[in-house]
Amino acid sequence: MSASTSVEPIHTDLLINGEEVHAGDRQPVHNPAAPDEIVGYISAATVDQATAAVDAAAGAWPMWSAMAPTKRAEVLTTALRGLDQTEARAALLTRENGKILQEAKTELGVFVSRCQLAAALADQLGRTEDLPVPSAPEAAEAPTPSLPPFRSRVNALPVGVTTIIVPYNWPLAILAASLPYALVAGNPVIVKPPPTSPLAVVETLRLLARGLPPGVLNVVTGDNESVAPVIEDRRVQKIVFTGSTSAGQYMMTTAAKNLTRVTLELGGNDPAVVLDDATLDQDALQRLVTGSFLTTGQVCMGIKRLYVHRSRYAEVVDGMSDILSRYRIGNGLDADISMGPLNNAQQRDKVRQLCDEARSAGHEVRELGTIDPDAQSAGGYFLPATVVLDPAPDSKIVTTEQFGPALPIAPFDDENALIDQLNDEWAGLCSSVWSADPERAADAADRLRTGTVWINNHNAVAQDDRAPFGGFRQSGIGRELGVDGLLDFTEPHTVTYSVPGETGAQS
Repeated sequence: MSASTSVEPIHTDLLINGEEVHAGDRQPVHNPAAPDEIVGYISAATVDQATAAVDAAAGAWPMWSAMAPTKRAEVLTTALRGLDQTEARAALLTRENGKILQEAKTELGVFVSRCQLAAALADQLGRTEDLPVPSAPEAAEAPTPSLPPFRSRVNALPVGVTTIIVPYNWPLAILAASLPYALVAGNPVIVKPPPTSPLAVVETLRLLARGLPPGVLNVVTGDNESVAPVIEDRRVQKIVFTGSTSAGQYMMTTAAKNLTRVTLELGGNDPAVVLDDATLDQDALQRLVTGSFLTTGQVCMGIKRLYVHRSRYAEVVDGMSDILSRYRIGNGLDADISMGPLNNAQQRDKVRQLCDEARSAGHEVRELGTIDPDAQSAGGYFLPATVVLDPAPDSKIVTTEQFGPALPIAPFDDENALIDQLNDEWAGLCSSVWSADPERAADAADRLRTGTVWINNHNAVAQDDRAPFGGFRQSGIGRELGVDGLLDFTEPHTVTYSVPGETGAQS
């Protein structure tokens, strides 16, 4: 029986300058497992309210940027204590997003752990690089060029007011790849949550903001036109956006008007490459399934295409099909559910169309798992776990990032030719290599030009949050997480001193 959906809808407000601000209009947020259910209402900001959020962040800038990085980290760490209670927010996230409850609980934990990791890096910002006057060589056969009579000091200064726009699939985890790093680096932030999954984000940030100075963290919700100031105002110095490649192109065009700096984490269409010597026991097959179907396939870093050496192809297809045939698909709040609905009807229809086109082209399409009858009767955006076998290389199911529970599986014969092909494609976010030989796997991984390459694993379950994350080619610009992610929210600032008594060539 499907979980009860009789919970009273919640109402969230804007967060501007430390105050919860009501808006005249409210927009409903629906449950993708039961679209007639309204989970809650968000405040729809006006242009003036969005501008007020920029005002608040700009007003907080002098104080926050001047604070020592370790002090900012201490303030952030203390503010995290307000996030201890997670049960209600996890259930809220499941109801608005569709993901299973365990994934929602994991996501709330990831938000906190990523904030703690960012805070632990604060001492990286307290350092300066000194460039002393070089010493002249004692002797040289060739004439020695004039040495610059300068000594320079290079600091890392915060960029400025930062806007972060997050997607619906893992909104809090993805937000935490940038928000705490921006804050620790000294930048006041405006967050724009996703319209179809905003409630748990707003509730979490409302609790976090209680421990931060007013204006350091602001939240605006509403339609794109009304909140445009948070990306178009010239005082916004950096935009962080996670979403599709086409949306990222629009964001970059908009940012270009003010030469605003951007970090863009965009589409993936990530390949996994299973070599002929791969270990394919039950555990490995489960990792392939999880890597492909976590969060109903709606993970930017998930497996979108699976390439298997022809000698192991049937083994992988049959093994994954056996696991997926036991999947229970339904309301994410129900017990023993393997996979929830897609987040919205538009995405469900896109994935369904890709599968229909593959079927019409004569490719075998296996629909696996059982959709809970009660959940299906509620009209949710459910699809079975689907594998598309040996599709043509130019099929849309292969060339398009599906972002849903549909996985093309194709055989290959030549590992080197496949890697060359993958490196020449538009996407370059993540990939994985599966092999029992560590050296062979590492060699293939080194040749794959994607931002992250995993070995014998894939997707968020294998993410090392200490390392930088981002994409090559049309999969993005910039990096999040780790020291690189922290420094991405700073700018090098050079102070140069003339050294008395020294001379040198001037250019």
